[in-house]
Amino acid sequence: MTMMKFFSNQNRTAWRGILALIGCICLWQCGQKATEKKDDKILAKVYDRNLYLSELEGIVPEQTPAADSALLISAYVQRWIREQLMMYEAERNIPKDLNIDELVRNYRASLVRYNFEEKLIAEKLDSTVSNDELLAYYELNKDQFQLESTILKCLLLKVPTEAPQNEINKLWYSRNAADETRLNGYAKQWASLALLDKEKWYTLQELAALLPKGTLTTDNVSSRRDGTVSDGDFRYYYRVMDVVQGKTTAPFDYAREQALKIIQHRRKQELLDKWKEELYQKELRRENIKIMQ
Repeated sequence: MTMMKFFSNQNRTAWRGILALIGCICLWQCGQKATEKKDDKILAKVYDRNLYLSELEGIVPEQTPAADSALLISAYVQRWIREQLMMYEAERNIPKDLNIDELVRNYRASLVRYNFEEKLIAEKLDSTVSNDELLAYYELNKDQFQLESTILKCLLLKVPTEAPQNEINKLWYSRNAADETRLNGYAKQWASLALLDKEKWYTLQELAALLPKGTLTTDNVSSRRDGTVSDGDFRYYYRVMDVVQGKTTAPFDYAREQALKIIQHRRKQELLDKWKEELYQKELRRENIKIMQ
């Protein structure tokens, strides 16, 4: 087999080939494309497989300089060669007991079925789930919502030590609702990290990784509700709002999203099962189904 020496940096013939290729690209980009294989330029050959210039349409953006075009074409050709070599070796080593045609048929059937089911779901599924339905499902299936680890609601600010300390101390410890807005403004200006959503749940591991080691642990997370620590470069302000220990039932607002996905998945399955059964009964009545004895 003669492999592609076309793009070797050490081969002058290769550079003449590149220049010729650039000329072909320029003609190609001007719209002078070959319409038949016999008039098409072969860029690379691996065994009996050819890569034609026309197959690279769209690879090189318009107005690309000739030198850059050659590099793009070269990279594409090299990828193509390696892919063809891999396919050649793979085909040579197909196990005798491997039925490729059957695998292709099964894969095609799976794709067609999946595409049809997704279309059917998009057209017929009611994905709206009320909060009452979510809550009812949660109450009846609490065993499905067991926490693997401790979760908590926590506010956290990480600010450099040179940030104005008096201002943040005043805003952080204030219970005035108006100061919450000011605290957000301060965070945007100074904080390298700001978690100020009072309703968001985090795992203990997530928050512990953001704070100096030992600040929040399984042993102290319930008792250390509010604190300030420093690691020399930054000061950390944290306030634990709520804690739910691991190995217990997750609160509803934490489990809500999971419950929603479960209900929607169940509806999808019920929709598909019902549609399949209706289709079966309809075609049975039309005598399009025959079960041979």
